[in-house]
Amino acid sequence: MSRTTVPPVACFGQPRLTAGFDEFGRLDLRAHEEVHGPVGPLSPASLMRLVEGIELKGKGGAAFPFARKLRAVLESAEKRDLPPVVVVNATEGEPASWKDKVLLTRAPHLILDGAALAAYALDAEEIVIGVADDGVGEGSLAAALAERRMPVPTGIVTVPHRFISGEGGALVRGINGEAHIPPGRKQRASDAGVSGLPTLLSNAETYAQLAVAARLGPYEYATVGTAEEPGTVLLTVTGAAKRPAVVECPAGTPLREVLELCEVPDGPGVLVGGYHGKWISAAAAAKAEVSRKGLTAAGGTLGAGIIIPLGADTCPLGEVAQVVQYLAGESAGQCGPCRLGLPDLARSVDLIVAGSAAVEVVRSAANVVRGRGACSHPDGTARFAISALEVFADDVAAHSTRDGCGRRVAGVMGLPASATTTPARLAVDWSRCDGHGLCAHLVPEFIRLDGNGFPAFPPTPVPTWLESGARKAVQMCPALALRLTETA
Repeated sequence: MSRTTVPPVACFGQPRLTAGFDEFGRLDLRAHEEVHGPVGPLSPASLMRLVEGIELKGKGGAAFPFARKLRAVLESAEKRDLPPVVVVNATEGEPASWKDKVLLTRAPHLILDGAALAAYALDAEEIVIGVADDGVGEGSLAAALAERRMPVPTGIVTVPHRFISGEGGALVRGINGEAHIPPGRKQRASDAGVSGLPTLLSNAETYAQLAVAARLGPYEYATVGTAEEPGTVLLTVTGAAKRPAVVECPAGTPLREVLELCEVPDGPGVLVGGYHGKWISAAAAAKAEVSRKGLTAAGGTLGAGIIIPLGADTCPLGEVAQVVQYLAGESAGQCGPCRLGLPDLARSVDLIVAGSAAVEVVRSAANVVRGRGACSHPDGTARFAISALEVFADDVAAHSTRDGCGRRVAGVMGLPASATTTPARLAVDWSRCDGHGLCAHLVPEFIRLDGNGFPAFPPTPVPTWLESGARKAVQMCPALALRLTETA
């Protein structure tokens, strides 16, 4: 699927976030008010009761309780006597996710309603909405802002469409004019976010859910979903699905019904939660429910609502290796677990695919990065890789005992074209190489010296943040033996 083509939308039961899509397509202000009706401002106490009553949690992946964020911002603003800022994270940096882009392009006023409710209750200074620079959604959002009056000045900030750009700290840095990467140390936005002010930061769907709940009230909102997780969930279903779609369904809906709706063929496993999520087997997927609790019980995670099933016609380990390579390249490259650990993890997964390494090699590489990064990127990547080894154990055995599983890599994981078509790779002309070892000193994160002092590196693409070092190594090779190719 193209990175600029928003998928179709489907719904189980009565639509809420996707209400009016069938009739209007995109809801302008008039259509939005006709479908959803008016919504009035809420006091801080009323807003707090509402979000606590519906147990609203962030929909960006971490599922952090919205009430705790709201309370932290209120307390910080009062303690420091500073006006808060409301930030909507609509960047959706993961290529496989489309739910927030659907809201941006078709229901932008729901997002704006939620942000306005929060800003009014907090007596905020401004609202900032972060979107990706891929051209999807920004025009629709700008048009929506031109149609209405917001309670405070509201602006749009674009960030690079990279995996890590959507991380909360990276977005705040980008808004503040800094590099769009996670900060080197963890800092709560509620304490010091945009311009150093207390900042309420949550993703686009969270604010849209808030707008729905403010109209329905906590009791009617909870008439669908489960007792622990009331309301609906937005899912992005792609991968091997014959009918990929963004699906709205009540929490607790059987996952198999969602997969059947999207015409997913039989296959070896399903990724739930996205690239930082976990793989579950087809048998587990057949029994799982769409909720945080339900998917956790099945061995997975809801995350940002990304569902990527694999068909029987692709090599699961090859698909996994492509994603791990991509995640290693998407690192900010500012801490050891990312600079050194993720390339090692990508290398070890490639060796598994090649049948020349044991599972313990991948586990060891994953354990080195887990719990040590400046952000959650190393942890999420390790979780993705380890769960793949567990679910695709038969494929691991096939690759270790014969020449692979016999299936091609279909490339169904939703990676951007640049990650799989023309990556930069290093190569050595062994008729020239004299083993000077300079290249390993210039790019130690990627090039090692073998037992004989010659360069050794994985056949994977060079991570984007190491390309400049790789080019320098090519230029400075005394024997002119090293080269960088742009072809796959």
